[in-house]
Amino acid sequence: MTKRNTQQRRHTIVSRVNSEGEVSVEALAAEFETSEVTIRKDLTALEKSGLLLRRYGGAVALPKEIVATGVDKQDPLRKVAIASAAAALIRDHNRIIIDSGRTTAAMIPELATKRGLVVMTNAINIANRLLSLENEPTLLMTGGTWDPHSESFQGQVAEQVLRSYDFDQLFIGADGIDVARGTTTFNELIGLSKVMAEAAREVIVLVESEKIGRKIPNLELPWQQVTTLITDNTLAPEMRQAIEAHGVNVICAEITQE
Repeated sequence: MTKRNTQQRRHTIVSRVNSEGEVSVEALAAEFETSEVTIRKDLTALEKSGLLLRRYGGAVALPKEIVATGVDKQDPLRKVAIASAAAALIRDHNRIIIDSGRTTAAMIPELATKRGLVVMTNAINIANRLLSLENEPTLLMTGGTWDPHSESFQGQVAEQVLRSYDFDQLFIGADGIDVARGTTTFNELIGLSKVMAEAAREVIVLVESEKIGRKIPNLELPWQQVTTLITDNTLAPEMRQAIEAHGVNVICAEITQE
C-alpha cells in the first residue's frame, strides 16, 4: 500500500484495533509493506484523534468505559466520515484555516496526502497534529489570549493576525445548528469565528447530525456566511432541505460500518 493510501491505511488500522483489541507496529508494517516509522506516525495521529491508545510496540482499543454505549462507539466513526468528506474538498497548495474542535481535529490524518498546504489554526493540539504529518504543511498560528473553554487562542491579537492573510477555506465546527439562523455555540467568544469566516472564500462547517436542530442562544455564523455544511448521513431529509433553502451546500458523509 503506497503513501497515497494513507487515509485508507489508517481507517483499516482503526477497524483492526477495534475488532482485535490490539495491534503491533511490526505486524502492521509487514501487512502494509511500509516502514515502522510510518506506522508509528499513523498510530500517533490516530491517538491524537481519539481513535485508539498507543502502547509499547503498537496500540490498543479505547477502554470500554470511554466507549460505554452504542452511541459513543458511533461518535468516532461519524467524526472520521465527516472529516474525510471535508478533506476531500481541499486541493493541493490551498491556504486553509482549521478552527479548534474535536471534529475539525479529526481532519488532520486525512491531510497526509495533500501537497503544499498552508494551514492557520488557533489550537495547539491541531498544530501538534499537523507537525506529525509526513508531508508537513506550512503552519501558521493566530496567537492571542488562551481560552480554556474552547482550548484555543481568541481575542484581538488573534483577529488582527487573521486579518493580515486571505484563505481559500475555513473549516469550523459548531455546538449546534439553528436551522432558521445558522451555527450556534455555547461560547460567548464568537469574534474570532466571524473574522475567520471573513478571511476565507469558502466557509465549511463540520457537525454531527444530532446537533442539527439544537438551539443554543449564541449565534456564531449566520447562513449568509456559510458555504457548505458537512454532516453524517443520518440527517433527516426535511432538515437538509431547510438548510439548503438558505443557499448552503449540504454534504452527508456515509458512516462506514465495520
